[in-house]
Amino acid sequence: MSGVPRAGAGGRTRELQRDDLRYVWHPFTQMSEWCAEDPLVIEAGEGCELVDTEGNRYLDAVASLWANVHGHRHPRLDAALADQAGRIAHSTMLGLANVPATELARRLVEIAPPGLAKVFYAGDGASAVEIAVKMAFEYWRLRGVEGRNLFLRLGEAYHGDTIGAVSVGGIDLFHGIFGPLLFPTVKAPSPYCYRCPLGVSPESCGTACADELDRLLGEHADAIAAVIVEPVVQAAAGMITHPSGYLRRVRESCDRHGVLLIVDEVATGFGRTGRMFACTAEGVAPDLMTIGKGLTGGYLPLSAVLTTREVFDAFLGPPDSHRALYHGHTYTGNPLAAAVALANLDVFEEEDTIAALEPKIALLERRLEELVRPLAHVGDVRQSGLMVGVELVEDRESKRPFPLARQTGAQVARLAREHAVIMRPLGDVVVLMPPLAISLEDLDRLVSVTADCIARATA
Repeated sequence: MSGVPRAGAGGRTRELQRDDLRYVWHPFTQMSEWCAEDPLVIEAGEGCELVDTEGNRYLDAVASLWANVHGHRHPRLDAALADQAGRIAHSTMLGLANVPATELARRLVEIAPPGLAKVFYAGDGASAVEIAVKMAFEYWRLRGVEGRNLFLRLGEAYHGDTIGAVSVGGIDLFHGIFGPLLFPTVKAPSPYCYRCPLGVSPESCGTACADELDRLLGEHADAIAAVIVEPVVQAAAGMITHPSGYLRRVRESCDRHGVLLIVDEVATGFGRTGRMFACTAEGVAPDLMTIGKGLTGGYLPLSAVLTTREVFDAFLGPPDSHRALYHGHTYTGNPLAAAVALANLDVFEEEDTIAALEPKIALLERRLEELVRPLAHVGDVRQSGLMVGVELVEDRESKRPFPLARQTGAQVARLAREHAVIMRPLGDVVVLMPPLAISLEDLDRLVSVTADCIARATA
C-alpha cells in the first residue's frame, strides 16, 4: 500500500477537490476545518481497500461507516446488482409487490430471533427507528390502551438523526440544539462501565444500571410504550460494550412491566459482534428489531423493521377502521437494494462468514492487549467481535479526558493516513470496525498502525 502524496496531485484530482469544497456540505463535519485541507477523493474500492483518484490504496478500517461486510466489488454482489438492473430498478410497494423484496422478507424472518414474523422496509437506520417508534406507539392505541406516550431510552444512545430517532437518542453533543423539537422520553443510565453514570465500580455494582432501568420502568410502566436499546454495544457513543447479562435483564424488565422492547441492530447486526444479530448472544428476542448498514453488504441504502405477529395483528381491520400504519417511502423495498441484500445473505452462507470471524476476533483481542492497552494514554479498550473502541485520556489514573480543542482522536486518524489506513474516531475514542472480510494479516497491521498513531498523537 502507498501513502498519501497530497503535493503534486493531478489536475483531475485538484478539480474534484475544488468542486467538493465549493459545493458539498459534509455530514458531521466542521466545514471550516474541512475547507482548510485538500479532501481525499475516493474513486474505487477493491476488497478491504479504498482507492483514491491518484491510485493510492487505503485500508478501510471503518467499513465505509460500519456498512461494508464482504469487501468492495465482491463479484457475487456486483452480479446481483447488474442482474436486477437488467430487470427493473424500482417499483413502488404501495399497491404492488416485487420479487426481491418479497424473497428478502422471507429470508430475514428465517434468520431473525424467534417470534419476529413481519418485515417493513425503509431506506436507512434512522428511518427504521422512526418506523419502530411509530409502530410501538400506535400498537397500544389500537389495543385501546391510552396514555402510553413515552419511550425509555439509554443515556449516550444513538439511533439516527431524524427527529423521532433523535428523541430516543442521548448524545447531547450531536442533538442538544434540537431539544425544543423533540418529544419527551424517560432516560435510563447507560451501562458505561468505564465512566459509570451511577458512580459505582464494575466489581461491586451488580449491574446497578439494569436495576435503575427496572425501577424507572416500574415507576412509569403505564406511560411507556417501549424500551429502545442498542444491543451489546452502544456504537456511536464510543463503542460502549454492555456488561454480560445486561440485555437479558432489560428483556426481563420489559416482560415484568408489560412494555415492548425495540432492539436497534442497525450497527450491531450482520456479524459485527461475531453473531448475525447481537441480541442472540443473550437469547433475547425483541418485539421490534431495526436493521440496516450491513443488510446490503454496504452496497445500497436499505433498512427494515422486523416485528412480531402480535404487533402486526393490532393493525388489521376493515378499511373504515383506519388501523393501517400510515408510513412509507418512495423507495420502500427498492428491488435493486433488496436483490443485493439477498446476495449478501447468500455470501454469508457460502463463505461461512460468521464462523470465519472466530480467529479474527481472537487475534484482534490479543493484539489490542499486547500493543494498545499498555499505552500511557489509553484509558479503556472495548471490544465486541470486530467492533472496537479505544478511549484516549490525558491522565490514566483520574480518567481525565484530553481538552476538546486538542482533537486527539482526529490526530490519530490523520496520522493513520500516513500508513494508508482510513479511520474515523468518535471524539477521543479511536474506532476500529473493518469489513468482516478483512484478512488476519491486515487486521494485525491495523492494530500495529493504531498503536503507533496513538503513541505519536499522545506523546
